[in-house]
Amino acid sequence: MSQAVLQSVPHVAAAADTLPETDPALVRRVFEAQRATALRWRTSTAAERIVRLQRLRDAVLAHQDALHAAFAQDMRKNVMEVDGNEILPVLAEVRDAVSEIKGWMKRRRVGPTRLTLGNSAWIEYQPRGRSLIVAPWNFPLNLSLVPLISALAAGCPAIVKPSEMAPRVSRVIARIIESAFPAEEVAVMQGGLPTSQALLDLPFDHIFFTGSPAIGRSVMAAAAKHLASVTLELGGKSPTIVDETADIPRAAANLMWGKLTNSGQICLAPDYVYVHESVKQRFIDACLQVIRERYGADAQKSPDLTRIVNRRHTQRIAALLDDARERGARVLCGGQVDTADCYVAPTLLADVPLDAKVMQEEIFGPLLPIHGYTSLDAVIEEINARPKPLALYIWSDDRRRAQYVIDRTSSGGVCINHCILHVQHGHLPFGGVNESGLGSCHGHFGFKAFSHERAVLRSWKALMPVKYFYAPYTPQKLKMVQLFMKLMR
Repeated sequence: MSQAVLQSVPHVAAAADTLPETDPALVRRVFEAQRATALRWRTSTAAERIVRLQRLRDAVLAHQDALHAAFAQDMRKNVMEVDGNEILPVLAEVRDAVSEIKGWMKRRRVGPTRLTLGNSAWIEYQPRGRSLIVAPWNFPLNLSLVPLISALAAGCPAIVKPSEMAPRVSRVIARIIESAFPAEEVAVMQGGLPTSQALLDLPFDHIFFTGSPAIGRSVMAAAAKHLASVTLELGGKSPTIVDETADIPRAAANLMWGKLTNSGQICLAPDYVYVHESVKQRFIDACLQVIRERYGADAQKSPDLTRIVNRRHTQRIAALLDDARERGARVLCGGQVDTADCYVAPTLLADVPLDAKVMQEEIFGPLLPIHGYTSLDAVIEEINARPKPLALYIWSDDRRRAQYVIDRTSSGGVCINHCILHVQHGHLPFGGVNESGLGSCHGHFGFKAFSHERAVLRSWKALMPVKYFYAPYTPQKLKMVQLFMKLMR
């Protein structure tokens, strides 16, 4: 479907097209039906798992036009962003899993320690079992299907709960999965909070949640009732540092991409920037030029700027902007809001007080506070005073300085002279730390998230040192244990 056709499709706030809740009885029936699948899939081969992954890939490609239309209606998302940020990562994840899965599944032999001489041992990767994937609205296809790919690679059946805030996309996701799998293997459950609660009441073996830290706490509490393992991909305020050695035009071009793609509705988006005072104005001027070149004099008319997901979130972002202005922040560009159109202009802010709401809450929109600095240690102190972010971005041509920042901060991931791209690196773990997440995903790390690393030890008859620990305890056995203790020193 052409972009010209899609531009004629009006963005409609999600409230205008709500999804019905799934009957809790159906939720339970599907969950119970997946129990037999989980047991059967424990012994599934790499070839069988590859077939499932390829079925999913083919189903996504068969629904590409439907996805373009659904994203245009839910968020007026450009075809370029749909293909590049939603479909392409899914295809890449499938490709990597198909090519690597045999190696991932192989048992990993481990050598004996001094206390376990005479035994052989290895680690086997066993599917965790029935899994729940709860996805958000900002990248609804990507964040529903990439975890599902990891679950399928690990041999786990799954129930996927896409976001009700992107209802048209969620319906297409349901059609994709229903065309590729029977419900006893993979199922989609539509709805809002009641459906989510019905799912969280069930004893899943693993829960994979992407969303806010506040909801993540609720998911973790629900999982704790059944002692289910969890992967929590959350968010936070990801800071950026631009020092005086940075390539300013390149930094501005890249950071404006990271901030304004999907209108800033990205958990990894640069949330605020520290720029060295000596290059601050150059950086601001470069950012202003990038915004004009990419979105024109009136960004609201640009076909390339995604809309905010709904009016409520538009009003939330507008409130952050109003609060910043009331506290003395200067609007360097943008500042316009059209709630009816779910539009917030690309906005750069200066002189933002640290106690302003825009500096306290995750923005999740196209607002970017810019702070000047002279002391890097003071910047590090401010970053460390906040909850650990999902990402940290450093723009510097001084490798030692970049490493200095890395060594003295904590975040889920780091990019040097780039932003966001580490999420697409299939050989890197992606995840947060504490407030920004728990566990890792993508590639081998996603496979392991849905796998139980099972320890297996085989003892050989000829050597049984543990016999010295058998009762009755004699003086000779005590001497032998004490000899072992000396060997461990």
